[in-house]
Amino acid sequence: MRRSDFSYHLPKHLVARTPLPVRTDSRLLELKGDAVAHRQFREILDLLRPDDLLVVNDTRVIKARLRAVKDSGGRAEVLVERIEDADSALCQVRVSKALHPGRSLLVHGENVTVIERRGEFYLLRFPCDVLEFLDAHGSTPLPPYISRPANAEDEMRYQTVYGKHPGAVAAPTAGLHFDAALLRAIGDKGVAVTAVTLHVGAGTFQPVRTEDLSEHRMHEEHYEVPEATAKAVNGCGGRVVAVGTTVVRTLESAADDDGEVRTGSGETDLFIAPGYEFRVVDALVTNFHLPQSTLLMLVSAFAGHARIMRAYAEAVREEYRLFSYGDAMFCERA
Repeated sequence: MRRSDFSYHLPKHLVARTPLPVRTDSRLLELKGDAVAHRQFREILDLLRPDDLLVVNDTRVIKARLRAVKDSGGRAEVLVERIEDADSALCQVRVSKALHPGRSLLVHGENVTVIERRGEFYLLRFPCDVLEFLDAHGSTPLPPYISRPANAEDEMRYQTVYGKHPGAVAAPTAGLHFDAALLRAIGDKGVAVTAVTLHVGAGTFQPVRTEDLSEHRMHEEHYEVPEATAKAVNGCGGRVVAVGTTVVRTLESAADDDGEVRTGSGETDLFIAPGYEFRVVDALVTNFHLPQSTLLMLVSAFAGHARIMRAYAEAVREEYRLFSYGDAMFCERA
């Protein structure tokens, strides 16, 4: 398929730029075969079965955006892509001219040093623990289409209620709709909940630049599958229900050819597009995604391209809220 096959009409006013006051008040489009049903997100309880396994991504978003001043006096903006070790991180740096090793960026009076250039990123050394530095000086890295500065509300709402492992620079947004009460109700129904960790990188917002999908290369992201999660997935007697595309990519990356999920950690650059043969995931909770994005391509591979494009057209007609702070969809594997 071609990149242009994943275009759809996108009215700008449907882009959700703020979260709803209550997480579970989002709408939920249920894709059933070729039909759709319009629900509230809390009704996902009716769509889950007692023998299902709900798999979430428990990564936590870090304050990855920094305002800086170059040692020459010019302004710079830093976006952490991933933490490499305690005092260094791979970062996007927006500057007028390329930075050379040894150059410094001043952030709130403290020096951040350029170690080296790696493709489109810079490896930077921080004056202390990276996470501590970001907590003190950084801001929540909202997606570019939200087009406003992050505020105190975003620190809480651009974060899942179960996120506990810091490292993501973008939220696993399908999980933003769950609150503690809904998760308790899901457990009371007999649905088991387990977690993987995938630290979402800023590359998730990078556009597909090639018309031929076979030429696209995904960015790498770090993931971890605990032993308890692998056992739960491999022993699941019902459906494995992934909360978000990050969970799909993690489970499919960790599976062998027979669909057995392996314990451990690794790096994944798995690009899932129509034609991919799924081995693990049976149902998916996901937000609505940008036109021509790798996330839309994954969902199309999962539920069927024609069905997904019709569902998106319906969501636009019904004025669903779109993208990170927007509404959600539930679908089973085609």
